[in-house]
Formats: sequence, C-alpha cells, structure tokens
Amino acid sequence: MNYVYILKCRDGTFYTGYTNNLKKRLKAHNSKKGAKYTKGRTPVKLVYFEEFILKKEALHREYSIKKMKREEKLKLIKSLNLEDRFTQNISTF
Repeated sequence: MNYVYILKCRDGTFYTGYTNNLKKRLKAHNSKKGAKYTKGRTPVKLVYFEEFILKKEALHREYSIKKMKREEKLKLIKSLNLEDRFTQNISTF
C-alpha cells in the first residue's frame, strides 16, 4: 500500500509526504531521521492520510496537496476523523 500523509509539526506547520510504510516513516520523522523540514519541528503528529494501490497515484495526490493553501489543508484534515480511521484500520499500522 502507498500512503500520502499530513503531519502537524510542533510549531503548528504542516508537512505532506509519501511513503509505502506509514508506521516506519512516522517513527523516522519523530526520530529526526525523516525529512529535513521536520527535523527541527518534532514531535510531529499524523493528522491525515490517504491510501493508494499505485505509487503514481499517491505521488500525484501528494503534489496536489502540497499546492493547497493552509486553509484548504485544514478543511481536508477536518473532513477525516482520524481517530475513527485508526480504529477501523488498526491492523494497517
């Protein structure tokens, strides 16, 4: 599975990324071994993710989310109740 995700950084900013292993990537971000952007902004919190079968689709979605304004990202995040999503897909992580 391929994932596009949004993290909320300690300073309140958002980081959008792609991975094929969400649990491992989150651990890397919080261990300061993830993206350069998040290294000085830990801890980070997962606030949004989408799943894709094809890597190409995930990368395209990542690009479109990165182009969004902050307000649009907030709407996207609010459209997904992440706690319910984790409860439903706990085996994924």
